[in-house]
Amino acid sequence: MIDFILENEPIIRMSFFFGCLGLFGLWEIVKPTRKLIVSKPWRWANNLGLTFFNSFLLRFTFPVLAVGMAIIAEEKGWGLLNLIELPLWLAVVIAIILQDLIIYAQHVLFHHVPIFWRLHRVHHADTDYDVTTGARFHPIEIILSMIIKLGVVIILGPPVVSVILFEIILSSMAMFNHANASLPRPVDKVVRSLLVTPDMHRVHHSCRFPEFNRNFGFNLSIWDRIFGTYQSEPQEGRQNFVIGLREFHDTPKQNAFWMLLLPFRRR
Repeated sequence: MIDFILENEPIIRMSFFFGCLGLFGLWEIVKPTRKLIVSKPWRWANNLGLTFFNSFLLRFTFPVLAVGMAIIAEEKGWGLLNLIELPLWLAVVIAIILQDLIIYAQHVLFHHVPIFWRLHRVHHADTDYDVTTGARFHPIEIILSMIIKLGVVIILGPPVVSVILFEIILSSMAMFNHANASLPRPVDKVVRSLLVTPDMHRVHHSCRFPEFNRNFGFNLSIWDRIFGTYQSEPQEGRQNFVIGLREFHDTPKQNAFWMLLLPFRRR
């Protein structure tokens, strides 16, 4: 099974991406939580256009990505998990949990360091909230994120399969918890005790301070609870609070070129 995953990693990741995009996209079309301000075809074309541009940019910018670096680290014995003997399943679980913690910490960092926040605003400037928001990031932020991932792989030395699984989990969960849809409240309460749900993460996209500095997690919800950044509901209620950043509400129809230039605007 592991050999199959390693040999077919690009196909598996692409299948999960388009599968989750279709599944969660259908979910929010059938039963949307909020009415969108901008038409879905426009937003999908521009948000996903930026996403695909980022994917191509990474392939041409880095000689190896996270999975390739994990293979090199394993061959050369780099990283903590390559220095101690653990059952593969345990090493995979530890690696996934620690990688998720790093993503949480990175997210907090990109909110609190001004130069990083200028980049991360591209994600928060979206005046709507749907499955494509979860993949909408500025190319420079994506490059910085990959540099952090490569550093983590070198230091941690995670099993190659754990890096593949984490990349799939991260992409899938980002689309799930950005979906313009909601789980039934009793189900949501149970699920968010472990995982980030759409209604939990949607608070993070509120235009109110300090709500956009709450609920940083993408996958495991425990980090927000441990580090005191958890907020169960928006102050104005699930249907009444405003999504996005107020300074960009006069530009609801944001195209991909506008997003690329956003960090360099003086506003």
